[in-house]
Parts: sequence; structure tokens; C-alpha cells
Amino acid sequence: MNIREMRENLGITQREFADRYHIPFRTLQNWEEGKRQPAEYIVRLLEDRIRTDLINRKTAILPKFSPEKSDLPKRSDYIGAMSWLKAVNDCIGENIVFALDDALMCQGNFGGRSDEYIVWVYGNDSASRFNGVVVLGNQINPYDVKEKNGLRYTNFNRTIADSLANESILDMQGITEAVSKYYYKQGNSFEGIFVAPEYQEEFEKLADDAIDYYEN
Repeated sequence: MNIREMRENLGITQREFADRYHIPFRTLQNWEEGKRQPAEYIVRLLEDRIRTDLINRKTAILPKFSPEKSDLPKRSDYIGAMSWLKAVNDCIGENIVFALDDALMCQGNFGGRSDEYIVWVYGNDSASRFNGVVVLGNQINPYDVKEKNGLRYTNFNRTIADSLANESILDMQGITEAVSKYYYKQGNSFEGIFVAPEYQEEFEKLADDAIDYYEN
């Protein structure tokens, strides 16, 4: 793919592409117009990143119970979110990365709910053979992944990005609570949180809700 094809496959503007991949806007214009050529290693890096982004642009749909699928361990049978997630991880038995609310639990930013049913992961589509599992994508950048107590999960910034991308189907209580804790721990600051330009407006709304979370 050339640079224009990469951008058009993502369906975004030149400005959005430049901001997303930290490329000077004028440089991107010159590349697309053929006035200059990017170094080969830059093209390869962009292709790799964009292929991953395209794979992970699946439309997540909340799964309905199916008697043909296997059941995961029930949250109500475990004391503490981590013990439940370990049981879920062992049950799925694949190399998964927990995301969204489950990542927040791994991070210690959200306690979860006693009636938890939905499990958000990155991994193979075969993980969806279990009731309640939503596969957000098949690949994820290793730099976005943390590991603790044998569990792999998205880091805080990636978790926020995923929550904004899936806001229409996600109960935002967990992420609002986590962002609120972050804000007050950082001395009333969101410094250190980075979101893609296309989610900036949504994050500003989330930030306002997070500031009000413990005050109301």
C-alpha cells in the first residue's frame, strides 16, 4: 500500500491521519502528492501499524446467551475480581489480553460488579465460543499491554481509547470511576493521559463526568 491507500483504507482525512500517526501535515501532503517519498522503513512501520488498526476496527456487538456456547465461571462464585479473572483466563485457555472493565479490574482501578457477565478481550475469535465474551480485536500492540499475576491486560491509556471507541455499547461507570481516581491522585490533573485526536471531544465529556463523579 502507498500512503494514500493506507489513509483511505482507514477512512480518515489527511489531518486525522497526520495527527494519529504523528506525521507533520505538510509532509503527509507531499507524500500523497508524490513531491517527496517516505523512507522505506517508515512505509513498513506504517503498514504494520495500520494493518493492526484495521483488524481491530471490528464492530463490537454485545453477545446474547446461546445454549450452544460454553459458560464461563460466574462472577458471584468468586471473592474479588482478580480471582474471577484468573478463573476466566484459565477457562478460555488461550493467549488473551483483558480489555475495558476487565483491564480496569486488573489495574486495580475498578472493583467490578457482582453480576458481571460480559468479558472484553483481545485474542483469537475462538474465544467467543464462550457466552459473554466480546473479542475487540485479534491483535494489539505489545506496548499497550501490561502483565500482572499471570494476567495480561491493556494499559490505562489503551483502556480509555477502547472505552471511547465502544462507548455506544459500554456501561461507562467503570471507566468514569477509574478516570476520576486518576484525576484526584494526580492532584486534579489529567496529565499523562493521551487519546487519539478523533476521540478528543468524547474524552472531554468523560473528563467532566469524572471530575463530578466523587463530588455528587
